[in-house]
Amino acid sequence: MILKTNLYFQAIERVSIGSVQHIAPVFGALIFAIVFIWYSKKKLSNHHQKKAIHYVAIIVSLTVASFHIYKITLGNYQVKSDLPLYLCSLIALLVPLFTYKKAYWMYEILVFWIIAGTLQGVITPDIAEGFPSFDYFRYWVVHLGLLLIIFYATVVFKMRPRFKSVFKSILALQVYVAMMVATNIILDANYFYLNEKPQSASLLDYFGEWPYYILVTQLILIPYFLIIYLPFYLVNKKSST
Repeated sequence: MILKTNLYFQAIERVSIGSVQHIAPVFGALIFAIVFIWYSKKKLSNHHQKKAIHYVAIIVSLTVASFHIYKITLGNYQVKSDLPLYLCSLIALLVPLFTYKKAYWMYEILVFWIIAGTLQGVITPDIAEGFPSFDYFRYWVVHLGLLLIIFYATVVFKMRPRFKSVFKSILALQVYVAMMVATNIILDANYFYLNEKPQSASLLDYFGEWPYYILVTQLILIPYFLIIYLPFYLVNKKSST
């Protein structure tokens, strides 16, 4: 019994970069995304294309909502750290609005937020408990699901950001940051890691200690988002010639 308990706790320990628990869901999601996007593009009508990705968005959103309800039922829910205010969780709750309305202005913002932030979460996962915990499944459904949704919109709906989309997205991010600053002051919290870096390895480790990593992050936003925009620019330029 003791051996089984030890093996269980070993199984749900923090996910390390490059481990099977890291690589397996990423590889599986990549295969699913390729097949799903190809099938939707080639086989589905416009109406069913929209419904298909909307169902995915609902699953992503419900995963976040059910995870927080689950944590509340455990009786250890902390408003200082557990509210769905981290960028990926907040986007996950709101993304069904995007897939339902298919609003271009939402795409302009989300394409940079998701690729810049969510992709970072995929490369350097910050998961306290690994497989088979609820947190593990929640993390990968949200991060990989958001990437699937934004690439689906790009490939299937043929949405593309424009040059000014870079600055729209950065401006919207500043509004979000201001909201999180106020929230952190009120709750004495650390949402969006504005008061302390995440415990797991991340790019922020190379940007110095607080508050320097925040300043460095702000400074590199424009070139970072421009790099994300570059492939879209090159594809648009090639298609127009």
